[in-house]
Amino acid sequence: MANETPTLEFWFEFASTYSYPAAMRIEEAARAAGVAVAWRPFLLGPIFRAQGWNDSPFNLYPAKGRYMWRDLERICGARGLPFRRPSQFPRNGLLAARVAMVGAGAPWGPSFVRAAYTANFAEDRDIAVPEVIGDTLARLGADADAVMQQASSAENKEALKRQTERAVALGIFGAPSFTVGDELFWGDDRLDDALRFARSH
Repeated sequence: MANETPTLEFWFEFASTYSYPAAMRIEEAARAAGVAVAWRPFLLGPIFRAQGWNDSPFNLYPAKGRYMWRDLERICGARGLPFRRPSQFPRNGLLAARVAMVGAGAPWGPSFVRAAYTANFAEDRDIAVPEVIGDTLARLGADADAVMQQASSAENKEALKRQTERAVALGIFGAPSFTVGDELFWGDDRLDDALRFARSH
């Protein structure tokens, strides 16, 4: 019997800065490593609130925020990714996350995730606005109206809530995160380590 392809779970949040470069490279990196990717949108808001934070730590700690923006600029420059610091940070990624839940098993799913990150971190478009998300879906050839309706269903909202609860149970505290079973890797710079672990376990 042939060996099963190992799977890496990719946990991302649309307001997360470092999730942008991770999302843009994970498919290619995973393909080269012979690892399948399971896309797992979730929400950081409940996790941050449980720690007593009412804002992004990059806003709560200005020195950390200044470093992050310059670091992200360097990363995007080195990888040839477009980058424009959003005029609003963090943006509300709830709608995008709900749509990504719908797209998790659809051919357009990964492309939507990349397009939504590009809209936020390269084009300074507000991904909380339904028209922006709808336009993004339409450009990918998806039925925007049907997807948006499914995304706003009670079942899909509950699915995203459960997925966020599972992230908490796995010990996830930030994004991007990668899991192989119960093994957790945090940060864009840990993607390659996570892929190696997936291959060897």
